[in-house]
Amino acid sequence: MLKKIRLILAVICFLLITLLFLDFTGTLHQWFGWLAKIQFLPALLALNTGVIIGLIVLTLFFGRIYCSVICPLGIFQDITLRLSRRFNKKKRFSFSRALPWLRYGVLILAIAAFALGMGSLVALLDPYGAYGRVANNLFSPVYQGINNILAYFAGRADSYSFYSTDIWIKSTATFLIAVTTFVVIGILAWRNGRTYCNTICPVGTVLGFISRFSIFRLRFDAEKCTKCGLCERNCKASCIDSKNMSVDSSRCITCFNCIEKCKAGAIKYTPLKISTGKENKNKVESIVENEETNSVSRQNFLTITGLFLLANTVKAQQLHVDGGLAEIQDKKIPDRKVPIVPPGAEGEKNFNSRCTGCQLCVTICPNNILRPSNKLSTMMQPEMSFERGYCRPECVECSKVCPSKAIKQITTADKTAISIGQAVWIKDNCVVNRDEVPCTACERHCPTKAITLIPVHPEEENTPQQGPPGQQPPVLKTPVINKELCIGCGACEYYCPARPFSAIYIEGNVRHHSV
Repeated sequence: MLKKIRLILAVICFLLITLLFLDFTGTLHQWFGWLAKIQFLPALLALNTGVIIGLIVLTLFFGRIYCSVICPLGIFQDITLRLSRRFNKKKRFSFSRALPWLRYGVLILAIAAFALGMGSLVALLDPYGAYGRVANNLFSPVYQGINNILAYFAGRADSYSFYSTDIWIKSTATFLIAVTTFVVIGILAWRNGRTYCNTICPVGTVLGFISRFSIFRLRFDAEKCTKCGLCERNCKASCIDSKNMSVDSSRCITCFNCIEKCKAGAIKYTPLKISTGKENKNKVESIVENEETNSVSRQNFLTITGLFLLANTVKAQQLHVDGGLAEIQDKKIPDRKVPIVPPGAEGEKNFNSRCTGCQLCVTICPNNILRPSNKLSTMMQPEMSFERGYCRPECVECSKVCPSKAIKQITTADKTAISIGQAVWIKDNCVVNRDEVPCTACERHCPTKAITLIPVHPEEENTPQQGPPGQQPPVLKTPVINKELCIGCGACEYYCPARPFSAIYIEGNVRHHSV
């Protein structure tokens, strides 16, 4: 019964979280967006105290339920393992010794990366972010393709229930990372079950330490146990030593496979204080921790936790990039010295230190301006670029879905008063100067009226026009930018007809401010 309940809850969570990454309309986020916000690392980065305490209490009571029910990457591994057993029904597991040096080493590496402002490395190690990149880069194109097919046939039937959407690779580097993650974790799960969770995942390491003190645990009944080894051979966490009747609770993900397979009923999931065997002089303690797990002392774990708390006070490194250009369609991305991060991010420092690169905001962006960065220091973390659209003042979708508060939720009124960047005019690129043709695109499309056009030759305005009406040569005008009004929405850059570089582009603000 316990396994069936866990399976039902896990499937529901997995499907809904996956749909969050596939739904480009934003409909599901209104109902199930909270599933992203209860993920461990995003909640920790967002300082969401209620969620953090809730997950810790849940682990202290029931062990690593989070890993087997809530975490989408963990459930993805279970699905892969189930598929592997269809090809090899005789597949069995065996007890393996813990690798505390690797588990805590990766955890220390993640904390150090956060302290040094290496957000891309933190994002790489986050299990929720890793699954989000897989869903966004591998599953989403398939979902969008099916949607476009339905939209095509619906259009032929004069129905507009569906609308087509563009399918394109937003970042080659992030796409390759997603493919690598899918293959590596898939192979580990196919061959050895939950190896990733118990040797690499920093969230699993933290929850594993807490679960050593959980109230409900797996316990052996020494009088009923026949040491048949069925529990050990079906433990995908490889944490059951049937010969010694012990369970490494720091690695147990409470999947309840062992309880289901035990024909003698010798292993049960009960509170620590309740004994399952009769009291006698040979009474066996319900849980025997592995020697390898005990080798990591509580003092060492508190030291690691202290390092993480200290990391919150360390300044993230400022980004100063001066590099090459990446071609997107018929326009090229300008060489921005400061990347543009969405309204609500408050600035580059806050965004880089909190973003897990899960790509949820990239999925939901209706204007196609958010895409994962290809820069090493911010790899996989979204940034804004305006070759396919601009940041519409009425759109606040990305701020609604961010689970780590890298983008804080804002209203439309808030957004129109936040300056995320400044427009910069490049005289030599402007078609007015280069081709001597009139152009008013930047002024016409600026939503805040921060751009004013002035004559290239002021004296022409005061010169009487020659010839019949409508045949006078047009007065050439170039833009002047009012920095007090500019919010950096990118409308001017997007609509600028100059190629391959826009004559006007947005330079990001290191820290956002009100206009």
